[in-house]
Amino acid sequence: MKVFSKAQIHEGNKLTVNRQKVSFIDLMERAGTQIFNWMHLRMQGAQVPIHVFCGIGDNGGNGLVLARHLILGGYNVHTYVVNCSDKRSKGFLVNYDRIKSVTKNWPILLTCAEDFPQMHPDDIIVDGVFGTGLNRPIADWVKKLFMHFRASKAYTLAIDIPSGLHTDKPVTDEDAVVWAGFTLSFASPKMVFFLPDTFKFTVQWEVLDIGLDLDFLQLTDTVVELIGKHEVLPLYIPRDKFSHKGHFGHALIIGGSYGKIGAVTLAGKAALVSGAGLVSAFVPKCGYSILQAAFPEAMVKTDKQKKRITAITYNDVPSAVGIGVGMGTGKKTMVALEVFLKANKTPLVIDADAINLLALNKKLIGLLPEQTILTPHPKELERLIGTWKNDFDKLKKVKSFSKKYKLIVVIKGANTITVFNDKLYVNTTGNPGLSTAGSGDVLTGVITGLLAQGYDAFTAAIFGVYLHGKSADIAVEDFGYQSLIARHVIDYLGKAYLDLFAQPEPLEEQSEPEPEPEA
Repeated sequence: MKVFSKAQIHEGNKLTVNRQKVSFIDLMERAGTQIFNWMHLRMQGAQVPIHVFCGIGDNGGNGLVLARHLILGGYNVHTYVVNCSDKRSKGFLVNYDRIKSVTKNWPILLTCAEDFPQMHPDDIIVDGVFGTGLNRPIADWVKKLFMHFRASKAYTLAIDIPSGLHTDKPVTDEDAVVWAGFTLSFASPKMVFFLPDTFKFTVQWEVLDIGLDLDFLQLTDTVVELIGKHEVLPLYIPRDKFSHKGHFGHALIIGGSYGKIGAVTLAGKAALVSGAGLVSAFVPKCGYSILQAAFPEAMVKTDKQKKRITAITYNDVPSAVGIGVGMGTGKKTMVALEVFLKANKTPLVIDADAINLLALNKKLIGLLPEQTILTPHPKELERLIGTWKNDFDKLKKVKSFSKKYKLIVVIKGANTITVFNDKLYVNTTGNPGLSTAGSGDVLTGVITGLLAQGYDAFTAAIFGVYLHGKSADIAVEDFGYQSLIARHVIDYLGKAYLDLFAQPEPLEEQSEPEPEPEA
């Protein structure tokens, strides 16, 4: 799914008006009507008090359209105009007149904190105060209104974007933003819904189709894309009946040190279960017996040193290499990595201590093949690119780093973001259960396994991140967040693959209850 920028949505609205021969007022009517349909489907006429707060711009106009339809639908509606400026948009004024024509209870004008209505936890608040066009500081009394929303504990539904939240810059005052339980966004979600600093301002979101021009939606290229099932399914490479293990590549996992051989075990198993035909592990001598016992499917080669890697040598040329898990950052390991990188021509996945070694000696980054995949967690990323002021600054720095060295960077997090070719790919699978030891090692193995099978680096990265998260989503139904561990993610990778082809179950038809027999 494409994630359009604020400027692109504005352009899409203009194109739609011109090509469909409609007005902006018509688009506003579509938007408000779609929100009403969404609410009506779920509320079915329930008489819960609904408080609709409208600004004096176009998003306020959307709110007035919604309020009018709710009134006509017989709902218990209270409409308010947040009078935060002397300027009113045409869309607001037209819809203000329209709502006055269908009810004697005209919208209540709010101008200060003394005007705030009483609201209760069982009520519903609809936030239509500000939209994406907000370009001025918020008045103190409006900020107090947003705080009043939170204090009421009423369920808050935001129109398009929570008021006070910007699409392209960080939040400086959390009290000056509406904290929404749900946001109904037009055409596409907003990037800020997926960033660590701003995701909390909407618990859930959904995209509503307001009939924007189809060519605009299909042909406009975006900087951000959401990656879900529909995006990864076309990437899957089916297997031929007469194929054998040699067709699916040889994955090599390099890493481990005394006490950290488990990381290699997890990564190696994940590479095999993701579909690699063969998996080898290169570890210090202390890992030999452990791997042969815990992972009998793997071939194992060891360093001469017992406790850490000091020289990387192997005979068979692998199809892909994953390096760094549990490896340590000692001086001799640093030398071993440098020698390896100078000789290597194989596609790479760089993780954990290999990333830390790159951060310690930045000259090594220049030795990486183009489209090498790096999978840092936040602290490893910070060591690599330096500190950042906020999420927008972080993404800017990662894009610059990726572009400079022609690398693919997988920023691990609640919504893992893959950065490649100046674009951002936001993953939609995964859950808090992945906050467990070894889950990153599993991700390294999955991506390395896909690379070994012949997937190109970009595909291996976004497909691997998706499968890793989807496996956890399926596994968490059996184990819960607290008890999910890394090996469960490996165990459920097969179900993640099968889910790609699963059809949604049809809704059961509800039959009329049979009449009770007469006494």
